[in-house]
Amino acid sequence: MEEFKVQTAKHPVPNSSPMRPHSEHSKDHAELSKKRLSSASNGTSDGGAGAKTPVEITALEESFRRFAIHGDTRATGKEMNGKNWSKLCKDCGVIDGKTITLTDVDIVFSKVKIKSARTITYSQFREALAELARKRFKEKSSEDAAEEVYKMIEGKSPVIAGVTRAVASPTVSRLTDTSKFTGSHKERFDETGRGKGKAGRVEQLDTSGYVSGYKHAGSYEKKTQKPPQKPL
Repeated sequence: MEEFKVQTAKHPVPNSSPMRPHSEHSKDHAELSKKRLSSASNGTSDGGAGAKTPVEITALEESFRRFAIHGDTRATGKEMNGKNWSKLCKDCGVIDGKTITLTDVDIVFSKVKIKSARTITYSQFREALAELARKRFKEKSSEDAAEEVYKMIEGKSPVIAGVTRAVASPTVSRLTDTSKFTGSHKERFDETGRGKGKAGRVEQLDTSGYVSGYKHAGSYEKKTQKPPQKPL
């Protein structure tokens, strides 16, 4: 049989480029990863067209988040309930008792929030502040009034109430004055008002041999004890 040699034709591939070595691919991948880490550390993110959008939190939004998570361990800081909204307006001095009252704050909260929702977002929060600003600073423009209210809130945190101090009253003082106790209650405290513990609650037997009420217990041993003799 005759042997036929079949030769395949080599057709040129359009837009073909020579193969790059594996080391160059690894180098490009490392540079890309480094670039992403640098963008994340700088608070930027790459946009669809190669633009970078800065990710930063303003002082007003930071205060919003602090009050939003106050008293709620499950809160994320993205939404604020009505209780914390009222506390923010009170702690930051937005409520002055004249032009802005607690009732005004509640009305504005109900006005800006969604009808079925119980919280407001940050954008709704700014809208509510703008409503209160126009009422608080009537002589200023809407923009200037809003800036004044923003300054009152920026950098603020919730005020933690201190421990309630006990108020002394004559009745309580009389009931806790041990010098005026009588009967068995008096026996439970000494002259300074300090409790005797078990000795004031349980009657302990005296096994010293002296009769009860004898005030010179132990004096007999001192009298009969001979003084030490001096060496000659």
